[in-house]
Amino acid sequence: MTGATAILRTNGQITLPKAIRAALGVNQGDEIEFEITGAGEVTVHGLTKIRSDQAWFWTPEWQEGERRSSEDIAAGRTAVHEDTDSMFAHLDED
Repeated sequence: MTGATAILRTNGQITLPKAIRAALGVNQGDEIEFEITGAGEVTVHGLTKIRSDQAWFWTPEWQEGERRSSEDIAAGRTAVHEDTDSMFAHLDED
């Protein structure tokens, strides 16, 4: 895990370090979302077109898998299992 620090300035302003801006995928003028958990932890998400914590879903590789899965479901090439044992037994058949 990599960390970074920033100094709180007048009016609550901070400058996000370059590595943090890159990790969030944000640039000048982009919106940033802060969430506070019940435990008092704060998570930060870049809000460009896609939240930074959901960007993995929109990679070309993931989207190709989504497309193939949708085609398999539409064509009836899926199986429903009553429990995990039957699911793993089915997977072991291949």
